[in-house]
Amino acid sequence: MLQTLKQITPPHVWRFASEFRYSLNRAAQWPSASFHPLRRASIQRLAQYHDIHRGKRCFIIGNGPSLRQTDLALLKDEITFGMNRIYLMFSELGFTSTYFLTVNSLVIEQCADDIRLLPIPKFLSWRSHPLIEPTPDMMFLHTTYTGPRFAQDARGRLWEGATVTYVALQLAFFMGCEQVILIGVDHNYSTKGKPNTTVVSQGDDPNHFNAGYFGKGFRWQLPDLDTSERSYSMARQAYQAAGRQVLDATIGGNLTIFPKVEYTSLF
Repeated sequence: MLQTLKQITPPHVWRFASEFRYSLNRAAQWPSASFHPLRRASIQRLAQYHDIHRGKRCFIIGNGPSLRQTDLALLKDEITFGMNRIYLMFSELGFTSTYFLTVNSLVIEQCADDIRLLPIPKFLSWRSHPLIEPTPDMMFLHTTYTGPRFAQDARGRLWEGATVTYVALQLAFFMGCEQVILIGVDHNYSTKGKPNTTVVSQGDDPNHFNAGYFGKGFRWQLPDLDTSERSYSMARQAYQAAGRQVLDATIGGNLTIFPKVEYTSLF
């Protein structure tokens, strides 16, 4: 019935109705994301990170297979944002990323024990707070699936833009980073299907740097690359308007939104 209704409704009316419904959902989430004691504590801790890296550069580390071709040892003394299951690489590297970020409820639910043990500041989505026991260095971000925008203040609402990398770009901006460099953001998945559909992995993961990243039995969501590109374009515009810069140093990546730069030339 819903599909039939969608077919007979003019596109602009359907988009308005959908956004109105999503706006009501966001409004319903707002009190908890604003006044819950755990969120209030996160907002207070987040204030300490505002402009903490003002004028400096940082690296946002994606999780694509190209990381295996990237000399990550060069990042040991850099400001870095690691995301989702990047910690699977930490023992091999001999060091951790500066920060850890994940907003995916499936990742948080299935990897809660691993995430809690990470000895670095951790940023997680507020809606997933029931899935994990908080730690003193854990901060919850009010991230949403809808309401496209680029937020310059990480203490408020952040649109996810269909990729945790977009949240990292907003967080890096809030921290004052002048230049942000992406690596491992391959923007390419061999697993195909309807975007945002939850699937269960049937074997080794071909889409990330580690075959066990979303290995057999792991529940994950298929990517929405079109929405990701929309969000990346918004990030590029926001950084440019502020006189800042986002560069893409991913080796062989398919993303074309940001200026490309050779990774080794940065050191």
